[in-house]
Amino acid sequence: MKAIILVGGEGTRLRPLTYSVVKSMVPVINRPFLEHVLYHLAEHDINEVILAMGYKPDSIYTYFKSGPLPSLRITYSLEARPLGTAGAVKLAGEYVNGTFFVLNGDVFTDIDYTSMLHFHRENRAITTIALTHVEDPTKFGVVETDKDGRVRRFIEKPPPDRITTHWINAGVYILEPEVLDYIPDKEFYMFERGVFPSLLEKGKRVFAYQSTSYWIDMGTPAKYHQLNIDMLKGACLSHLCPAEHIAVGEGSALDQTCTIAGPVLIGRDCRVEKDVHISGPTVIGDCCHIKQGSLIENSLLWHNIIIGSQVSVINSIIASGANIEDKSRLQDQTYNHEAPAGNGGK
Repeated sequence: MKAIILVGGEGTRLRPLTYSVVKSMVPVINRPFLEHVLYHLAEHDINEVILAMGYKPDSIYTYFKSGPLPSLRITYSLEARPLGTAGAVKLAGEYVNGTFFVLNGDVFTDIDYTSMLHFHRENRAITTIALTHVEDPTKFGVVETDKDGRVRRFIEKPPPDRITTHWINAGVYILEPEVLDYIPDKEFYMFERGVFPSLLEKGKRVFAYQSTSYWIDMGTPAKYHQLNIDMLKGACLSHLCPAEHIAVGEGSALDQTCTIAGPVLIGRDCRVEKDVHISGPTVIGDCCHIKQGSLIENSLLWHNIIIGSQVSVINSIIASGANIEDKSRLQDQTYNHEAPAGNGGK
């Protein structure tokens, strides 16, 4: 079984973090977001993934050149210009020859792909769309179905007075190859506003798979932060999440006077000096140095970061390579020293 993952795009909603790294490679529990997605696919016997890419592909090539899993083959499809969700899949379609999954590269879910595939085949669907339930569907595309799960219509970002369902498009699809025929070549085209409505108009069998599994669109700093917290707390499943309440990587040295209240993950080759307090949920990346008397609370530190003495970092995200001066206070901030001025707010 194959899957196409839409990892293209520069991740403007995730700025300032994506000034230094493509959005699919931002660290989640100290591993690239995309790697978590790949592991979950592999657990459901999906053995080949086509990455539909369009922005800064080199970091993805470099990281995955040897493959994250022996059982998973990665193929790359590169857009010369943005083609939209459906256009990117059409371009990557040359690598598929049977039923295949499509995943939105901003979404993390621990959905049961095996069960979804069984549902798709049982209903002889040309397309199956995973749905997730949300309290406020006004920011999403809602999907109306009949009692058997067959899709009746799509409503994009309905106003409050037009909400007919709280089940939204989860950004996970199963497609039959025939669907590619409904996508124009080398044109910007979207599933939500082009392909799916067209299939309904032609009476094709489009079904919706309702899932109560964990689901989050991590395309903003706040949601990205939440995903890390949820993984640390065990609210969602990832093969890459450590089981320990307090996990410390190989080569890291913590002074005996520092205190840690989990859940906390500390990466490899870190140095934590005297009287530092780390309060979870917190993730600290590889090769970080936290100097004497500092406080880290409910925060995400990427890699190769220096935290000066008597610094407070609370409810914040700090991108790789930062050097935070002594006695600084960062609270409710998203900080990337490589980002242009004015793009540091959370």
